[in-house]
Amino acid sequence: MADRISELLEQFAEARKRMLDELSKSIIGQKDVVDQILAAIFTRGHCLMVGVPGLAKTLIVSSLSKILDLPYRRVQFTPDLMPTDILGTYVLDESEPGKRNFRFVKGPIFASLILADEINRTPPKTQSALLQAMQEREVTSGQTTYALPDPFFVIATQNPIEQEGTYPLPEAQLDRFMFNVVVDYPTLKEEEQILAATTKGEKPELQTVLSAKAILNMQKLVESVPASDHIIKYVARLIRATRPKDPAAPDIAKQMIDWGAGPRAGQSLILGGKAMAAMDGRFSVAIDDIKKVAIPVLRHRISTNFQASAEGVTNEQIIQKLLQVIPEPEIPKYDRKRSN
Repeated sequence: MADRISELLEQFAEARKRMLDELSKSIIGQKDVVDQILAAIFTRGHCLMVGVPGLAKTLIVSSLSKILDLPYRRVQFTPDLMPTDILGTYVLDESEPGKRNFRFVKGPIFASLILADEINRTPPKTQSALLQAMQEREVTSGQTTYALPDPFFVIATQNPIEQEGTYPLPEAQLDRFMFNVVVDYPTLKEEEQILAATTKGEKPELQTVLSAKAILNMQKLVESVPASDHIIKYVARLIRATRPKDPAAPDIAKQMIDWGAGPRAGQSLILGGKAMAAMDGRFSVAIDDIKKVAIPVLRHRISTNFQASAEGVTNEQIIQKLLQVIPEPEIPKYDRKRSN
């Protein structure tokens, strides 16, 4: 059994490498961003990508859709977009003479990979149309509930610098996103490579790497990666440390956080840690795996207060401080006498 699991993990790591190789044909740099998106895909999660214009947020998702054999739809969110434009609507069907029936026409949400482009440009009424789809993976229209495809992922993009004419996502919807992925500027060397590669007038041809069935199998493999009691205790301490009213919360949380993360953040930390371990070919979650996903999991799940704003302290800096001050649980020593 152990040999079989080791073989599956090797295949998993190889598949990830092939995906990265294909994506590198069109995406230069952004390794952490790609890893976080892949981790979300392999754990049935959703991603919110935040970055200024021109950093290839949309290109990353569209390139990903080409290497995955999945139905893909892009929805451009605008102020006049309605929930029915996403979910679908009933139309009067007169295809048969003398008969009129209402027929449900499915919207773009009935694809496996959804790009919600500039999601903060549409009003909350339309934003909330995604809530049931993201959490329950189904859509209710009228009195009928329709199941969405499996696998199903939502990757939303957002521009952080333009606030006029935008609608900040409500906390209930932010919490549905497993990762808040920040797309940063490239390095000097990466930018030179981008300028050289994108001004030739050539478009790279990307090859399909994974099918829907393969993705489902990989999701099951990631779920089977064990998280020890040691990891669970560490995650619980880290999550509770973000809550200022918790007796064990460190001073920085009590001074600079209004409200902290809920249990769903802990679930995302453990699942993200499992994905990072599996993508690295390991069948056990390490504390470093949890720390690697802590910022994208927690940055949108804590709310800082006025003191943090006045001192210029960001969510990321608070999380980094929590990772430094929260001790790792002690691993119980092996008792040979008790085992006998």
